[in-house]
Amino acid sequence: MAASIIDSSIFQGIFTSEAMRQVWSDENRTQKYLDIEAALARVQGSLGLIPQEAADEIVRHCHLDQIDMDKLRQQTERIGYPVLGVVSQLNALCAGKLGEYCHWGATTQDITDTATVLQIREALVLVDAELTAISRALAELARKHRDTPMIGRSNLQQAIPVTFGYKMAGLLSAIERHRERLSQLRPRVLVGEFAGAAGTLASLETGAMQTQAGLMKELGLGQPLIAWHTIRDSIAEVGAFLGLVGGTLGKLSMDVKLMMQTEVGEVYEPYYHGRGSSSTMPQKRNPISSCYIHAAISVVRQHAAALMDAMVADHERSTGPWEIEWIVLPETFCLMAGALKQSRAVIEGLEVDEARMRENIDMTHGLVMSEAVMMGLGPYIGREYAHDLVYDICREAVKTRRHLLDLLAEHPEINKHLDRAALARMCDPANYLGQSGVMVDRVLASL
Repeated sequence: MAASIIDSSIFQGIFTSEAMRQVWSDENRTQKYLDIEAALARVQGSLGLIPQEAADEIVRHCHLDQIDMDKLRQQTERIGYPVLGVVSQLNALCAGKLGEYCHWGATTQDITDTATVLQIREALVLVDAELTAISRALAELARKHRDTPMIGRSNLQQAIPVTFGYKMAGLLSAIERHRERLSQLRPRVLVGEFAGAAGTLASLETGAMQTQAGLMKELGLGQPLIAWHTIRDSIAEVGAFLGLVGGTLGKLSMDVKLMMQTEVGEVYEPYYHGRGSSSTMPQKRNPISSCYIHAAISVVRQHAAALMDAMVADHERSTGPWEIEWIVLPETFCLMAGALKQSRAVIEGLEVDEARMRENIDMTHGLVMSEAVMMGLGPYIGREYAHDLVYDICREAVKTRRHLLDLLAEHPEINKHLDRAALARMCDPANYLGQSGVMVDRVLASL
């Protein structure tokens, strides 16, 4: 019986992905324990630290189908950790006393942490693939709408014109930075652990560092310079990275929700029959994916903070902070997978209403061009005086519901410097897009 939204047969396809659930499943984690134990046996057998016969026998049984998962659950509940249960079952599977060489010189946290790093490696591949797809879709929108005017907004009020391509390019630049961060953090995070009880590898009188080096080479992980049993910055960095990605996806979902408002209507999430409908209001088309993104990334950010709490560990092996990671790390990745999946669907299928964007620019009857007029008048009457004059004219335009251009053209302090044609050019949104196109090009060129 599933109690988590991630494992719910109803909600799991919304808030996560099957691939990410597999990464953090009991089965995959347990197989990772077995992979590590097998690699350890191979390395120690080759170094002569354990009999080669024992190494071969241990490796022969390091397969998930030989582990009794129900028994492992019972062992874990009794012991408190699953690794010892796996080692116990491996020992029993091996012939004679050969299984006694399993887990030679290791401690529970060595296997647990290294397994977690292996899971993180798999999970980051999935995150990277989704970020790459989102980047590609954003680039397509930025390129297509490089010069599509829309209103820029400040404090939820209309500000000055920008382009929709500019808006998408801004998000694209953030996604590209996340991809760069992911590349940079991999060498720091994908480091295994084999250090023994208190991190000194005193359990191996000979071959300790050779075992550690060989094990990490077998697993394709970095070799730690020193034990990190209670030095958890690399795990917290993963959480912080996912929190940053979530913040950008949240920004995307927020803007989509706002632009989907009935009164705005500039973009829409992809349409499927019945998608976003109301049980009582047939006309509704709700921003469903954006709502899911918002909810998921909000929890991810809280989990990122929890992983930083887990850094505050006591002495050489901790009493509780470590277990925080067991709880929140899988859920963080699973929720992020859902947010990425929903974001990708939104961007790849986004419906853009260019005509409505232009209508929204024009709805203030020219008021959004007041900055352009002020700057245009500045050389003739001074910028500060121009600001105050245009401010007063704007108030008059609001009061009389007349177009700003008409009032500007009638004003004696203005028309003696600029005729109506010149003022009309100032009031044309297409002439006041600044460097929007240049910035879009710069972002696209950086890909």
